[in-house]
Amino acid sequence: MTQTWERRLIEVEVGAVAHGGHCVARHEGRVVFVRHALPGERVVVRITEDTGGSFCRGDAVEVLHASPDRVEPPCPFARPGLCGGCDWQHASWPAQRELKAAVVAEQLHRLAGLDREVVVEALPGGPEDWRTRVRLAVGRDGRPGFRAHRSHEVIPVDHCVITVPGALDGVLDRTWPARSELVVTRDAGGEVHLTEVGPPVARRGGRPAPGPSRLRRGSGRAVEQAAGRTWDVRSDGFWQVHPAAADTFARVVGEWAACRPGDRAWDLYGGVGLFASVLADQVGPGGSVAVVESSRGAVADGEANLADKPQISWHAGRTEAVLDSPGFTDLPPDVVVLDPPRKGAGGQVVTAIARSGPSRVVYVACDPAALARDIASFAQHGYGLTQLRAFDAFPMTHHVECVALLEPVR
Repeated sequence: MTQTWERRLIEVEVGAVAHGGHCVARHEGRVVFVRHALPGERVVVRITEDTGGSFCRGDAVEVLHASPDRVEPPCPFARPGLCGGCDWQHASWPAQRELKAAVVAEQLHRLAGLDREVVVEALPGGPEDWRTRVRLAVGRDGRPGFRAHRSHEVIPVDHCVITVPGALDGVLDRTWPARSELVVTRDAGGEVHLTEVGPPVARRGGRPAPGPSRLRRGSGRAVEQAAGRTWDVRSDGFWQVHPAAADTFARVVGEWAACRPGDRAWDLYGGVGLFASVLADQVGPGGSVAVVESSRGAVADGEANLADKPQISWHAGRTEAVLDSPGFTDLPPDVVVLDPPRKGAGGQVVTAIARSGPSRVVYVACDPAALARDIASFAQHGYGLTQLRAFDAFPMTHHVECVALLEPVR
């Protein structure tokens, strides 16, 4: 039996950045995924996870030779063994975007066979004080905080440098029911909403069931501004967490969708209809926009917010099921917009879109690996990547948002 390296200290030269907020190093023939390090550094790594395979994971606990891009993390909780939320606080902000660009380019090369220069664009504001929606975990001692990296352990915190000022006032300085979760939102009007989600309750058969939710602060209805409209949405529902993200993505989607009056469009994984509102303005009253969304709460919010757009139809259900339902694809779309979850759209959805024959597909992606896999699937159906923009919508973390335009290959 191979002896585990867990807790072992090793000295390594740090190589390239990898998807997931770490860099790649090698030691004694094995790959080591290292957090809290930067490419080109020499560091001492404490192995934190080793299952005996070809790779293991660890944290850089001592820097022997520092990268010129290294800075002092502004948060005392962004350290090995502590909060797992921020991956790149030890890198300068320009370096963070370069690291993310390298990851996007590497995923496109490895998974889609594309060699493309990538630039990650900054959104307005700095790398701190941007997060408007926060989910906190509550430990067994009742103190709220964030989970450690790849762990259920709750790290209590007394502040968060990436959260908008004031959002966590009166939240972090008190105790809450053990093992519950707190969803905190500060909307565009400055109102703070907090929902407490109770701890899991055992179902028959031992499976956990969601605990009760009860509003603790605010109206529960967040007012947001984007795409030239005011939105009234659930405070604990989905909305972009960076204040500038929703408007930025809606603008890019509108530019690349470029629908004409009378066109038909699909907005898949459409949420409350942010992109549908842009498409509806483009197609006009003589066109149509079909929104597909699995969350019935989001559909209800969308119908209420976009009641002035009768050219929008709403379809509640899983995208795969709706695309496969009788009659949905009878009138093929001119343009398709999709904003799938982190796992991507997948082959079934890509195939259904491609068979419908749109002239343009605008893909909004929160995971570069999933995007690259789906681009490769689109290529099998004759669609190629013609435009790509990447945005640093989550500074200090490894997350990056991309918008891609795919068109039939002539």
